[in-house]
Amino acid sequence: MAPIKGRSLFKHILIATDGSPLSKKAARAGVALARALGSKVTAYHALDEIQPLYLEGYTMAQAMLDDLDARAKALGEKRVAAIRKIAKAAGVRFNALVRKANTADEGIIDAAKRQRCDVIFMASHGRRGLSRLMMGSVTQKVLTHSKIPVVVYR
Repeated sequence: MAPIKGRSLFKHILIATDGSPLSKKAARAGVALARALGSKVTAYHALDEIQPLYLEGYTMAQAMLDDLDARAKALGEKRVAAIRKIAKAAGVRFNALVRKANTADEGIIDAAKRQRCDVIFMASHGRRGLSRLMMGSVTQKVLTHSKIPVVVYR
């Protein structure tokens, strides 16, 4: 798909990823959109704050917490690197961001603001009923709280 001539509404697209198969499909679609619009892409992966586990007077050792943090960061880097590869193949300008966030939705919205993105592009797993109640919906929270447009891929 050739870039659209003229001014694009979306010059900078934040693609949020959780590494799921649906998120990978959404990343491909987001990069294709960026290519068609002549936009750049920032891939974002939120790292959860790891909370120490306390059991009857015992706590996790700091070394274990540091190891968990390092593993989570490496996994996040791997997830955005996969999008980097797609963007490079498509000839789309790319930036990656892996950061800790209180919650994934807050991290996505904050990253979009800090990177001055025009739109957030993300997948929705479409959970319903009890699973949505138990797991929540990051996409729904982003849609509810974001001040910039959100494109949801299903």
